[in-house]
Parts: sequence; C-alpha cells; structure tokens
Amino acid sequence: AVAYLDTLRAQRRTPEWRTHANAPYFGLLPPSISHEGYSAKPMHSYWDDLFALRGYRDGAWLAQRLGQGEDARWMAASGEEFAHDFAAAAAAAMRVHGIDYLPGCSDLGDFDATSTTVALEPVQAEGVLPERALRATFERYWTFFQSRRDGREKWDAYTPYEMRNIGAFVRLGWRERANALLEWFMRDRRPAGWKQWAEVVDHDPRHARFIGDMPHTWVGTDFARSVLDMLAYERERDTALVVAAGVPASWLADSGVAVRGLHTRWGTLGYRLTGTGPRLDLRSGAIAFDATDLRLPPGGIVLELPTMAKGKTDVMVELADGSTRRLTVPTGPFAWKPGPGAAPPPRRIIWAPHVWAPHVVDEPIRNRYR
Repeated sequence: AVAYLDTLRAQRRTPEWRTHANAPYFGLLPPSISHEGYSAKPMHSYWDDLFALRGYRDGAWLAQRLGQGEDARWMAASGEEFAHDFAAAAAAAMRVHGIDYLPGCSDLGDFDATSTTVALEPVQAEGVLPERALRATFERYWTFFQSRRDGREKWDAYTPYEMRNIGAFVRLGWRERANALLEWFMRDRRPAGWKQWAEVVDHDPRHARFIGDMPHTWVGTDFARSVLDMLAYERERDTALVVAAGVPASWLADSGVAVRGLHTRWGTLGYRLTGTGPRLDLRSGAIAFDATDLRLPPGGIVLELPTMAKGKTDVMVELADGSTRRLTVPTGPFAWKPGPGAAPPPRRIIWAPHVWAPHVVDEPIRNRYR
C-alpha cells in the first residue's frame, strides 16, 4: 500500500509538473473524487493527501514493529519527501488563490473546514502544514458558525459532518468554542427521541427533502470521536496524553465527570474530575486517576483543566505510593512527566488559587511540571 502511494505521487513529480504554474500540484496525489464534494470533477484533494500522509507514518511504524527495518526507513524517507512536497504545494495554492486559509484542494482554493479537520485528527499534520493557515481556516469557520447560529446568515441545510470541528477546536485549545458547537448540533437530532443525526439537517424540521441515511453512522462517529477528544487525546508531536482539554466547567457540577476504560496507546485511562469550592468558583478542583494499566507517556500526562486559576496555582499531588507533595505551578496546562524509573501516574491532583507559602514546594516534584 505504501509503495502504491509512491506510484501515485510520482505522477505529479515528472518534469512537466516542475514549473511555476504547476507548483500548487507538484508532488501531490493525482485528482480523485474520494471527497464526494468533487464528484462532478476530480480535484487534487487535500483529503487524499492528508490521509496519505497518515498512511506513510503508520506504514513506517508498522514496518518497524514487525522488524522490517529497511522497509521502515524507505517508508519514512518517502513520507518526509511527500510531506515537504505537500507543504510547498499548499503554500503555492494559497498564493495563487490569494487566501490565508488552507483550501480543500489546490485547483479551486475552496474553503472546506470540515474536510480540513482531518489535518488535526487523525493525521496530526500541524508540523507539516502552516499553523497560521490552519488556525485561519477554523477562525473562518467559527465566524461562519456564529452567523448561522445567531440568525445573521440564512441557511437551508447542512451536513452534521461539521461535528468534526468540535474535536478540531479542542485540539486548537478552544474549549468554549468547542462546547458552543456541541450544544448547537445536539439540538438537531431528529426525531429528538432517537438521539441521532441524519446525513442532512434541514433548517425546517417539517420540510420534506432528501436527508440521506438515518441514523448516519459516519456522522455518529464524528460525534463520538469529538467527545472523546474532549475527555482525552493523544498528541503525537510531543508524545503526550492530553486530559480534559474540552471539558467545560459546567460539567463539574454535582458529581463531576467520570471516565472509565478509555483506551490509549499507553494503556487504559480512567479518571474522575470534580470542582470544589463554593458555587464552583472556577478556580479550584481535583482529578483522581483510576488504578489501571496506564503507563506514563514520554511526553507526560498534560492536564488541560477547566478550572485553573488565572495566576499561580497551588497543587497537592498524591503519588502512587500514597505520599503527597505540594507545589506551585504557573497558570494553564501543566504536565506530569515520567521521573527516574518511569513512575506511574499519580493517584490524585488537587488545585486551588495560590495561597501556600513558597517553602512548602517540593522542588523535585515541581520540576516534573512545565
């Protein structure tokens, strides 16, 4: 399969494609209609290129795991070459079309944020494609979403594939925006008691029209994957496990959020996240990890908690051996990283606004945070 990818992209690496006019297409996969939006005419779709990028990475990883070192090396080399060509072609297409967002294909310079979501998950192509263009793509979608939601822009129908943007927003660090999308899309489950989406959602629930499959399983998986990302996701660029990046503070009311049996490449994740303090004041809380087979990832467990204070935060950590440590960390995300001997995840972490004196900070533990 990986060798066939080389065959396909070689069709756009011949001399006639090494011209300034063809820069937006050089090294890409040939036109196709695998993206159904291009069924009228095949295009150089980034949908194909992004999944090809994922295929190169996974192929090299599998070959390495199977002890096929030589295959792993050429696959990795081919993937790096393709990543370089893809990045250059995308940049050229943006210049030709005069756009600041990542287009759906080089040919049209079209805006298609829902398709572009795969750049963040499952491909995780942030290091390949320009970050500014990726962010501009989803900023533009957010502007469109607000106009549609608030009635400033008329609309007839949409496809709930858009729920992929929820997970994309989580990975961009946009917790509140991700939840705004989730709340709006949840209202369009029809019939309401069925708790599912059709492939097409009409502005008028009583309007008779083509709605595709119902329930639509692909849409259902977009919803499931996005919600899972809100709870935890694997971040490849620093081999970290990011926890609770999409969980809103409102979910911590009453009994909080409980996660059990969430499979990751480092084992099974389970945790309970709760808020503390009067009226859930958004400055304090606790997370308790289940005793599972979870191993600490090389990049650590990154806690993207919804109730961190805007300033220094005091943290009490209960270690796996039952001992406790206190430390002070800066505001925002922080990571529990493996120490000497690959220490297991902590049992529990409690945080509150900075009130403890500096002398209680345990320096060796503090250094595990950043």
